[in-house]
Amino acid sequence: MPGHLSHVAGFDDAPFARTYRGDVLVVGAVFAGTRLDGVVSTRVRRDGANATKRLAACVLDSPFAPQLHAILLQGIAFAGFNVVDLRALHERTGLPVMVVARRQPDMEAVRRALLDHVPGGARKWRLIEAAGAMEPLAGVHVQRCGIEPEAARQLLEDQRVHSHLPEALRVAHMIAGGVTDGASRHRP
Repeated sequence: MPGHLSHVAGFDDAPFARTYRGDVLVVGAVFAGTRLDGVVSTRVRRDGANATKRLAACVLDSPFAPQLHAILLQGIAFAGFNVVDLRALHERTGLPVMVVARRQPDMEAVRRALLDHVPGGARKWRLIEAAGAMEPLAGVHVQRCGIEPEAARQLLEDQRVHSHLPEALRVAHMIAGGVTDGASRHRP
């Protein structure tokens, strides 16, 4: 792993209706430092189990793969409760993976929702538990795999431009919303 993690891909999912069932767009914004270098995308099943596989393929099959230093995720689940296995994503790509959130999620509410309402919820909850507790770091909350706290803090600070969130996540959020709804809205 390089000493300075400047090339990252940040992923966020597109908005979708509560009643929607099917594949949901996931957008990746690829950054070299604070410069947008490119955009990648994939689709994952609503409340499914293919997010880890699809994200790994999206990264590895992209022309940006050789220069990437890390993967950032806007939450550990995409398309509702399609939970990412952080360790598997790290192992498949060889890249550090970090989940970033503005606020500490209500993990008890997440556990109840998974166990009471989502097919395969127990397995998905185990993936969340295996990722470890979210920890406060550099003004946000993170879960990390394959990256030490100091390197994670430096990456977060280096990637900030207009928000507490890394620019790659902020831009992925705006692109996903703009492509899906015709215009971006809300801050990530």
